[in-house]
Amino acid sequence: MTPAPEKKIRVLIVDDSAFMCRVLRDIISADPQMEVAGQGRDGREAVSLAESLKPDVITMDINMPHIDGLQATELIMSQHPRPIVIVSSESREGAASTLRALELGAIDFVPKPSSGIDLDMKSVGADLTRKLKLAAKVRVVRTATRSKIAVPAPPPAANPASAQTIAAQYGGKFPVVVVAASTGGPAAVTQLVGALPRELPAAVVLVLHMPAAFTSQFTAQLTEVSTLPVKEAASNDALQPGTIYVCPGSSHLRLSMQGKIQLDEGPRIDGYRPCADVAFDTISSWAGALTIGVVLTGMGADASKGSVALKGHGGYVLAQDEATSMIFGMPAEAIKAGAVDEVLPLRDIASAIEKRVVKLCRPTLAGVR
Repeated sequence: MTPAPEKKIRVLIVDDSAFMCRVLRDIISADPQMEVAGQGRDGREAVSLAESLKPDVITMDINMPHIDGLQATELIMSQHPRPIVIVSSESREGAASTLRALELGAIDFVPKPSSGIDLDMKSVGADLTRKLKLAAKVRVVRTATRSKIAVPAPPPAANPASAQTIAAQYGGKFPVVVVAASTGGPAAVTQLVGALPRELPAAVVLVLHMPAAFTSQFTAQLTEVSTLPVKEAASNDALQPGTIYVCPGSSHLRLSMQGKIQLDEGPRIDGYRPCADVAFDTISSWAGALTIGVVLTGMGADASKGSVALKGHGGYVLAQDEATSMIFGMPAEAIKAGAVDEVLPLRDIASAIEKRVVKLCRPTLAGVR
């Protein structure tokens, strides 16, 4: 009996350039596991075709007439969600619009080939097909938009009395929260940061698998939803309670035994730069039981070894649950490693962080376990 042919991944292409649609069609059709389900010329057609064709995945340009790619992504993800990969020339520069699309629920992005010559097609073709295949496997859900997140008042200065009290208890040290995320991370981290309390007496370090050109813009966008100061980390920054540090996409982040950030642009570690394992290990080497690790949505196993190291230093690990993770890879690997203390939906992680920090800051009342 002849086995049934494997079902192909159906891709909807959305781009206002007929030439670029042809380039994308050639790349997709050349892969035996995929086929083009349809083609839209603007965001308006994207929304309609996403509903009628029900493609497995959508390639979405950003700059289009009538309804642009951002508006289309927001409408699709709030009404009839489908996996979306942004394919735009803006992705090359790390523009705010690409990050905005990721916040709205797009899964990943690929810089658009600048022309139709073979070299350009080969340079993006493998990356595009790999990301489309991954995206097609993602279980998408309706997403909340950033416009629905209340923007808080400007952050106050850190409370020096509180920081001094905590540092005095622990020999100059204080709680440190280190967060790892990859695919789906920008939206998850934005929601988490927006929910952290105004006077959290802990430093927060964010390590995302994000291109170098994106992290400064992402830092700026986080300031819009955070009640705490947010800055892109720099070498020799001394960690301070009540501040959020974003690891630059070009560097690994380590913490010295003097509590200072060290950045290096060395080779990828286990395929990652920045590598969350490195940050988890070195931060917990300094902060010990005052460390809280948080593993959010992402593909791969980064942060699993780091979570084991963090636990070995007496720290506490939270992981995002499968139901709210875009990709339940990194959290699942940390759980398998036996390093996770609590598995929680994304909406509950900020309050769990606050609860743990409060417990750490009052050891005489509650202990630290």
